[in-house]
Amino acid sequence: MAVELRNQVPALTAVLSIVSLGAVFGAVGGVVPDGLLPRNESLIALIPHLNVVISATAIVTIGAGWRAIRRNNVARHRAFMLASFALFSLFLLLYLYRVSLEGPEPFTGPAAIEQFVYLPMLAIHILLAVCCVPLLFYVLLLAATRPVDALYLTRHRSVGQVAAVLWVVSFALGIGVYVFLYVLY
Repeated sequence: MAVELRNQVPALTAVLSIVSLGAVFGAVGGVVPDGLLPRNESLIALIPHLNVVISATAIVTIGAGWRAIRRNNVARHRAFMLASFALFSLFLLLYLYRVSLEGPEPFTGPAAIEQFVYLPMLAIHILLAVCCVPLLFYVLLLAATRPVDALYLTRHRSVGQVAAVLWVVSFALGIGVYVFLYVLY
């Protein structure tokens, strides 16, 4: 089974990416039918604040994972990167729940700040997050379908480096978006 999966990493990456991004765009686009999800008002109000903590924690775990692999500590690297992916998944589930029920949060600050600062920051955050999804699935699937020694013969390292940088920048910009929506305005 593992040998079969090992040969299907690009196809599995594509399928998982399409399903994941389809769920995100469907939720943001309002495709989720009313009444499908139970409403928990206190959770809905708490999600942005939980997600900013999750984002900050993910930045730390990604950095720790990168540091671990630079020191050739594969076990710690794996643990930190799996924790980072779990945090990302939790962030995404909470975000999708909230946006499915409430829609995207409107920006209430000045129009000039919205046009020249907030929207470009949001656009880059979204673009990087979308780009990260297939990269993350690819490196995770490579790691899950091969022994450690065989990973060095794949693109795990090079793709992982790109994914980690984009991931950190996306999380950091997400924190910036939070500051604009919930702290400054």
